[in-house]
Amino acid sequence: MHHSLRAFLPLAGILAAGVVWANEFGDPEAGALVFKHCKSCHQIGEGAKNRVGPQLNGIFGRPAAGIEGFKYSKSMMRAGDDGLIWTEETLDAYIENPKALISKTRMNFRGLLDATERGHLLAYLRIFSDNPANIPEAEPTATATDHDLDPAILALEGDPEYGEYLASECLTCHQSSGTDEGIPAIIGWPTQDFVIAMHAYKRKLRPHPVMQMMAGRLSDEEIAAIAAYFKDLE
Repeated sequence: MHHSLRAFLPLAGILAAGVVWANEFGDPEAGALVFKHCKSCHQIGEGAKNRVGPQLNGIFGRPAAGIEGFKYSKSMMRAGDDGLIWTEETLDAYIENPKALISKTRMNFRGLLDATERGHLLAYLRIFSDNPANIPEAEPTATATDHDLDPAILALEGDPEYGEYLASECLTCHQSSGTDEGIPAIIGWPTQDFVIAMHAYKRKLRPHPVMQMMAGRLSDEEIAAIAAYFKDLE
């Protein structure tokens, strides 16, 4: 992956040089402050190295688990094998709720719920990705226009009995015992995380094609019902 020299200039230098582009993400200078939440585990910029988490230069367009030699979690490696690429959409979803996008990720961070702060952080991160001057039109930093899950969907109260009926198809692959035999366990998942994950498949943020197909068949009410069933399954 190539990086422009600009990608390794300190942020203050970029701002002073007047090369900060108008963008739909947020304010990269404000994002540098938000990045303080990440600094204990991640480095970015010139000389950045892997720490507890991988270095984040060129994160836009990078496949999940894409740094050779870094010890990723099995779930992150599975996401990479499934084809997950870090884009504005997937990064935003991951930063908002890491475990909703990557089950059992090792990233010990509850998530950043404030969309404005996430926008600022993404604006900062993409300074260190390829061809930032081409954004938001060009990959890998292209901007999505519709990726927010309607709060009304999250507010739906599912019927666990109906969910049990619907879940029979899920249990042809997932284990009702909660064991992970190559397919992630889904019992006991918080309802909101489950719903967000299923809608991430519907929106094709999560890459697994079978799950995209399965989630695509379900209505919002049916997803809420399945979430309610698996939440209390022991």
